[in-house]
Amino acid sequence: MSVYVQYAPYQLKNGDWNSRREEFADNAINVLADYAPNLKDLIVARQVITPLDMEQTYGMSGGHIHHGEQTLDQFFTFRPLIGWAQYRTPIDGLFLCGAGTHPGGGLTGLPGANAAREITRDFKEKKV
Repeated sequence: MSVYVQYAPYQLKNGDWNSRREEFADNAINVLADYAPNLKDLIVARQVITPLDMEQTYGMSGGHIHHGEQTLDQFFTFRPLIGWAQYRTPIDGLFLCGAGTHPGGGLTGLPGANAAREITRDFKEKKV
């Protein structure tokens, strides 16, 4: 079973992720155990990946799996930033298609499908 916690802060008020990762995982499991009472007895091993791990291991700035918050100021033409909407970058022929593009990482595959649509559109326009 994989458990994805929607939000975990990059910087903790007290301590750091290396010293508090297990505590965080215990809290998440305790919440889930309220709905699945035997859950704790079924866990034989676990891996806790913190926002710090996400940044250091996978290069996700700030440890954010969606490459930015899913907020109104980071949707549509603002994602990933103003001037780079519609999956295009200032470099001709370079397109973006990951979680940092609209609609974000919550809809698996949709940023890639949207980018492919724009690439196809550009290809057709240049062929004519």
